[in-house]
Amino acid sequence: MIVLKSRDEIEKLSRSNRLVAMILRDLGKMVRPGVTTLELDEAAERMIRDAGARPAFKGYKGYRYTICASVNEQVVHGVPSRRKLVEGDIVGIDVGLVLDGYYGDVAYTFPVSDVGEDVRRLLEVTRGVLEEAIRRMVVGVRLSDISHFIQSYVESRGYSVVRKFAGHGIGRSLHEDPPVPNYGRPGRGPVLREGMVLAVEPMVNMGSHEVVLLDDGWTAVTADGSLSAHFEHVVAITEEGPLVLTEV
Repeated sequence: MIVLKSRDEIEKLSRSNRLVAMILRDLGKMVRPGVTTLELDEAAERMIRDAGARPAFKGYKGYRYTICASVNEQVVHGVPSRRKLVEGDIVGIDVGLVLDGYYGDVAYTFPVSDVGEDVRRLLEVTRGVLEEAIRRMVVGVRLSDISHFIQSYVESRGYSVVRKFAGHGIGRSLHEDPPVPNYGRPGRGPVLREGMVLAVEPMVNMGSHEVVLLDDGWTAVTADGSLSAHFEHVVAITEEGPLVLTEV
């Protein structure tokens, strides 16, 4: 069931999502050669709790950490560790929190110092398709039209979209209806309505869209070892147009 949010609820979601976006921005400043993903995780938990919120991921289905940190061929749900980032890596950081009962969720893939032109293009395409998809999220559009646009945009540029994972509704729960796939046929699924709040998160691979799960039970990696990028925003559907709640 899709839960439509009131203007008051959207304002509360705006506060939680603005906070998580600010924390992600500050984590991004820490990304450099030599830092470990566990250090990023510890910093994120400290920032969240100091702000009067609590981590959304920690304890979710037994997950033990505050962030997901996915390096290079890791697509999503990378488990923080003592692995040190090195120059040329990319790291996707996904952060969630709960503030006053409302969830915030955001992700961004950061380059570690200098990366090659091919890697920069992967990041640009993934970030670009998210921005272009959001512009199309207006009242009356079918959700599958957004999914189809993401797939077409990505594939026309020589990349693939991950199909095993999707975006989601968000509110008083981290994952609500409807799911927001990054692929599919147009003209299907629910119509976007005022009050819908959706986490949109394209995951784009340099190679095949196929992924496999590591033995830790969480980390998804590309089946062919190619690099993957992940960006996420939370968007409220309003009569005035899409409102990005995770902008700072």
